[in-house]
Order: sequence, then structure tokens, then C-alpha cells
Amino acid sequence: MHCHEHAQRTAGRRVTLVLSTLVAVLVSLITWGGGTASAHGSVIDPASRNYGCWQRWGSDFQNPAMAQQDPMCWQAWQANPNAMWNWNGLYRNGSAGNFQAVIPDGQLCSGGHTESGRYDSLDTVGPWKTTDIGANFTVHLYDQASHGADYFLVYVTRQGFDPTTQPLTWKDLQLVARTGKYAPSQNYSIPVSTSGYSGRHVVYTIWQASHMDQTYFLCSDVNFR
Repeated sequence: MHCHEHAQRTAGRRVTLVLSTLVAVLVSLITWGGGTASAHGSVIDPASRNYGCWQRWGSDFQNPAMAQQDPMCWQAWQANPNAMWNWNGLYRNGSAGNFQAVIPDGQLCSGGHTESGRYDSLDTVGPWKTTDIGANFTVHLYDQASHGADYFLVYVTRQGFDPTTQPLTWKDLQLVARTGKYAPSQNYSIPVSTSGYSGRHVVYTIWQASHMDQTYFLCSDVNFR
């Protein structure tokens, strides 16, 4: 009898181990966008809103301490965890360069409620965690699938705009960099030179991929030192 119970417990532990391994593999696949075929990219420095939330809390996303320590990420995780697991999928197809026509004011950080609203929480107004930058900074973008770029547009919110109390609109953005083509790679650097900015801002990066009419709309919260 005791041997039978021991065998049952051992088998149970094995099943638990196998299930835990499967869960870990599935989480890993979700995190990386489900594999190369569906992988895309995002701005990783200064971190986009959902990439930053994934970086800070991806391994501890159920920790209730997040609600006090990082409330904007907390509301995002509660609204839709897939916005963080799929941090590399915030894009729209077929915009034809008419970005203001397809993305209404107040929806810039979610790409106009793209992907059936998966990223809507990124439009939430409030004190998102910031990255410290100087007047001259570099936008680093990770392109997991090596799509390449027809161009990048980098904007900074106007001085006086407060992203902690105001929804982001197109008129709040000032273009600070426009690039030419980038050959397919996994890492792109966009040098940006500015003047006159101080305090909290949003850096808004538009990435027009080269492989098709696919455009990424990425909000990064920064603090100009």
C-alpha cells in the first residue's frame, strides 16, 4: 500500500513537472510573439510603454506591489496582459502614410486601438515610468524579424504638454528626426538632436517597415535632464 502511494506521489510530481515545463514554454512563445513568423519589434530604449512594463514585471506580473510601485503598468497588465507579452506587435497594416487619418487623437499610443484593442491601456493618461535622456539621444529599436525600414519618424511632445494629465494628440507632437531607409537588421539606432526640452515628455516613434505597408506606433516616456 505504501509503495503504491509512493508511486502515485512520484507520478503526480512528474505530471506537475511536465505541466510546469509546458507552461514555461508557452509563456516563452507568447512573450516572443509566437515565433519568428509573427515576430516584429519595438523601441527598447527609451523603452516603449509596454516593452518597459514587460521588462520590469514580465517575470513577476501578478505581484500586487506593482499597483503602488508602477501603477500605469499595473492597469495595463490588468486590462490585457497580452499587450506586454506581445510587446513587439503594436502595428497597423495599410495606413498608406495617412497616419492622422487612421489614428484619432487620444489613441496614438495604441496605434488607434489596433489589434482589436489589445493595446488600448497604453493610451491611459498618468505617470508612466520615464527614461532619463539628454538633448541629444539615440532611439534604439529591436526588429526581431528583420523587417527593415522605409523610414523612421521621431517626435517629441511640445514643451508644456503634460502626459500625466493630458491625452496625447497629433498637435502635441514636434518632429525631431526623419530618416531614410534602413536595411533589414535586428537592431536600429536613430540619432536625435533636440533643444529646448526639459522635464517629462513622450517620444513618439513611427516605424514604417519595408516588407509591406506595416507601421508601428510607439510611445516612450522620457525625462529630459
